[in-house]
Amino acid sequence: MKTHKAIALFSGGLDSILAVKWMQSKGYPVHPVFFKAPYLLQERAINYAIKNAINLEIIDVSEEHIKLLDNPVYGFGKWLNPCIDCHSFMFKKAAELMPDRDADYLISGEVLGQRPKSQRRDALDSVSKLSSVKDLIVRPLSQNLLPDTLPIREGWIAKKDMLSIQGRGRLAQLALAEELGIVDFPSPAGGCLLTDRNYCLRLRDLQKHHQDNLHAIELLAYGRHFRLTNEAKLIIGRDEAENETLRHIFQQGIMLEAEDYTGPLGFITGKLKLETLDLALSIFILYHPKAPIFATIDVWRINANKITGKMIKIATKGDREIIKKHLIAYL
Repeated sequence: MKTHKAIALFSGGLDSILAVKWMQSKGYPVHPVFFKAPYLLQERAINYAIKNAINLEIIDVSEEHIKLLDNPVYGFGKWLNPCIDCHSFMFKKAAELMPDRDADYLISGEVLGQRPKSQRRDALDSVSKLSSVKDLIVRPLSQNLLPDTLPIREGWIAKKDMLSIQGRGRLAQLALAEELGIVDFPSPAGGCLLTDRNYCLRLRDLQKHHQDNLHAIELLAYGRHFRLTNEAKLIIGRDEAENETLRHIFQQGIMLEAEDYTGPLGFITGKLKLETLDLALSIFILYHPKAPIFATIDVWRINANKITGKMIKIATKGDREIIKKHLIAYL
């Protein structure tokens, strides 16, 4: 008798950890997958997969996923999160993997009634229908409260092994985590940056200025962002880790570095005029509190992630009100 394997949508959150570990505890083979995009960061998923002995495959779907933001069938949540369309898309992508991964059906950690927009009964139905693989989806944590799908009807998995968790509380999940010996998992906050209002403000700014290409969106997750002109932006790292990340992923534009003072790096994207550079320098130096009113800044030209030129400029530290004027953030 054939053993049927599931591909699991894995986010790194508690529910997805539970779905994988529960199915494995019952003897069902599971292949967990995380689909990454600029606002779906892989670090959390990798971290909690490792901590819970889960072998995880990472697949980049950035270019396709960004298109969901143009006009999602089921609209957005509170910010720019197209949750129903997103979950449907991920099931569809997971289904495409089944032949190469020798898998037969799909599972997720979705819990009936947990999220007001995307996990109501009708929303789960919409996710299933839009994915075009409705009859292959199993939601182990709530499946006993949902219609049987093909894997249950065909006996690939036993209905008695499915659970009946529902609602917005977490007591049932915490009890199950204890039963399974899962002691390391993240807080309930989601891992999708499209639910963060400041991130969405920055994304809307890109859309407004027709600059929402893949690279520009990749940069949104890091640093402080400033709108200098309709064509140019400044990004300033918030700590050493962000400096290094931005240095690593920045492809095209200008990088700013204070010559004599340790502090953040700056990155300018878009078309740059001389007066725009002066404005960027005046903002940049304000984030170097030990620098004097006039400070020397190295201005590096970056092309294809490589330094192609350098000049030296003097930055003039001005009034901090300039930050409020140009910062893309809710203050």
